[in-house]
Amino acid sequence: MSAAAAFPQVTAMVQAVNVLDAGSLLAAFGALGVAVVLFAETGLLIGFFLPGDSLLFTAGLLCAPGTTGAVHLALPQVLTAAAVGTLAGSQTGYWIGRRGGRALLVRSRARRLHEGAARAEGFLARYGHAKAIVLARFVPVVRTVLNPLAGALGVPARTFALWQIAGGLLWTLGLTLAGYALGASVPNVDRYLLPLVALVVLVSLAPLAVELLRVRRRPEGAPGPTPPPGA
Repeated sequence: MSAAAAFPQVTAMVQAVNVLDAGSLLAAFGALGVAVVLFAETGLLIGFFLPGDSLLFTAGLLCAPGTTGAVHLALPQVLTAAAVGTLAGSQTGYWIGRRGGRALLVRSRARRLHEGAARAEGFLARYGHAKAIVLARFVPVVRTVLNPLAGALGVPARTFALWQIAGGLLWTLGLTLAGYALGASVPNVDRYLLPLVALVVLVSLAPLAVELLRVRRRPEGAPGPTPPPGA
């Protein structure tokens, strides 16, 4: 007997979940889904497409007492799952980079992943280790690639651990609590979940758009950013 025949309910649920839709993930897996998705997005290169920003904001919104939808989450569980998932994922990505180096990126054929790697290197060069590790949390794809890249480039383990914890907590707790605050202050705000999530995605892409415009406006042949002293 096949696995699908033996567990029809589980198979149907997995098939029904849209991994790119924060609401679908939360409805299926709750706080556990937050931890798993953030671990994959920050620790595994294959997770670069996952919706970290919208997932955190939506999870916080669905924790608010004013929400009336079918899904309601507990704020302490979501905050814990988000912090554990992203911190463990980032540290895993770093050690994968230390072990595997750039070969991991070279083998990938994903264009977005290679573009993210170039931007991550730009972050490290422009801002230095500490600031780059924190800022990368707020830029999709870059937050996936920077962790193994930091390991491959030999960023000191203590420096990486300190600033990835600071950036990870700022990102996860900030977005989750922002969603919770909105849900608690606006009655039935979950009715407008789709446009709100779309807005969060657009805001999260803003730093990437600014960076692309800056690169395009740079005169051809102009030197790139100079690493700060001690970076």
